[in-house]
Amino acid sequence: VQLQASGGGLVQPGGYLRLSCAASGRPFSGYVMGWFRQAPGKEREFVARISGSGDSTYYADSVKGRFTISRDNAKNTVYLQMNALKFEDTAVYYCAAGWTPSWRAVNYDYWGQGTLVTVSS
Repeated sequence: VQLQASGGGLVQPGGYLRLSCAASGRPFSGYVMGWFRQAPGKEREFVARISGSGDSTYYADSVKGRFTISRDNAKNTVYLQMNALKFEDTAVYYCAAGWTPSWRAVNYDYWGQGTLVTVSS
């Protein structure tokens, strides 16, 4: 499966963005989808994941209550709604697809190219 992330940009603290990740290939609904991010000089970290059906989600503590992951299997797309953005949310955000519900990047087999989110005043 090929993944194409989009929606990044420059936003002020407290603002919001919605990232999208469009997938090609089938069956999209069979994949667990995850979002990860990597800030400059830091390791890639888990942000959120969603089950194939969309009925189960899991978040990193750092984004819980501010970010929401969702998916539309009819459109082969997963979303990350990011609210109340903070300076420390600045990173390149990657979407990923895998078969195993996990927070570990190694468990995801397919990766998008990343989209840059910059939170700055």
